[in-house]
Amino acid sequence: MSTITKAVDVNVPVSTAYNQWTQFESFPEFMEGVEEVRQLDATHTHWVTKIGGSTREFDATITEQHPDERVAWTSDSGPNHGGVITFHRIGDNVTRVTAQMDIDPEGFAENVADKTGMIDQRVNGDLQRFKKFIEERGRETGAWRGDVQRPGP
Repeated sequence: MSTITKAVDVNVPVSTAYNQWTQFESFPEFMEGVEEVRQLDATHTHWVTKIGGSTREFDATITEQHPDERVAWTSDSGPNHGGVITFHRIGDNVTRVTAQMDIDPEGFAENVADKTGMIDQRVNGDLQRFKKFIEERGRETGAWRGDVQRPGP
């Protein structure tokens, strides 16, 4: 299992950054290799990714979500991964978005990508593209302000 932590400062208010991140179906616009994300209900998403010519589909569950603070998830099927995106107010119009992910690479190609730092680079690139996406728009495409409590013991 590998842990990746990357961050980017975006020049929008924390609520704008958070609201946009909750629009999972817009992820293909700034996430490399993500073909489609469908929000199935308040806590479940279905993903279609294409990496290195290989298409994969998997489901993920949002395990915790608090407006303007964090969105955490874990995979239910497919590649074993989970993580949390946190939103930190740096100033009125500056937000630090931090991605912390645990990934268990599956297969030869994913293990090579992990060992050579390609997964780190992809996460960093996704955050940089998110920055450009939200700053150029200046406003979010939508919002989900619901709260998902962490599951109890």
